[in-house]
Amino acid sequence: MGFNFATFAPIGLLIASNMFMTFAWYWHLKYHGMVLWAVVLISWGVAFFEYWLAIPANRIGSAVYSAAELKTIQEVISLSVFALFAVFYLGEKLTWNHAIGFGFIGLGALFIFKGPLK
Repeated sequence: MGFNFATFAPIGLLIASNMFMTFAWYWHLKYHGMVLWAVVLISWGVAFFEYWLAIPANRIGSAVYSAAELKTIQEVISLSVFALFAVFYLGEKLTWNHAIGFGFIGLGALFIFKGPLK
């Protein structure tokens, strides 16, 4: 696999899309006083922009990556973005349990990209 637009663009687009989606799904946890219908509409509006990034990311990335690889990239990015969001926006603390869990996910990603076991 060479390094070109189709290799890097999906990663950048997926990072941006996951930032929108993480915010859409979790921003409201700091605002329990808001009515649910308003939270849903605001989140839906934010998620609209996520689709404008995720769909092109997968379309462009399919020239280089398999569907399983694209999904794996998305999940690793999603958890990374969420971890940063949880710490810096929600004020939560990450623990060793989180680090170990993320490590196992990274190990799973390695198996996806390594190819079939022989």
